[in-house]
Amino acid sequence: MQHSLLVMNLLRFSVSYVFIVSGFMKLISAEIGSAFVNLGLPYPELIMHVVAFLEIVCGVLILFNKSVKSAVIPLIGIMAAAILLTKIPVLKSGFMPFAFDARLDGVMLVLLFILYKCSP
Repeated sequence: MQHSLLVMNLLRFSVSYVFIVSGFMKLISAEIGSAFVNLGLPYPELIMHVVAFLEIVCGVLILFNKSVKSAVIPLIGIMAAAILLTKIPVLKSGFMPFAFDARLDGVMLVLLFILYKCSP
């Protein structure tokens, strides 16, 4: 029992760290901001700010083990959109470049699904 609690806490801390940092970087990094704007989405700055807000808020909820199941859902959507918008186009260069570019996204999706399934 103690071992599984430790594993879940480490999983929560890791996932929350990635999303909290990612959210803040969208707000403070001009490079990330311009990359987001160049995705071709309508109202890119608004969408970027909404995504950053969701990443930070959901990351904090996961960090403090509050509404984890509910917090994971928008993050799964964000990760799916990120893969579709930024990783799938890399497939034109071949599978290995795609696999390399999508490695963190894939791992985060798996960890989010684990959090969803294992949270009360």
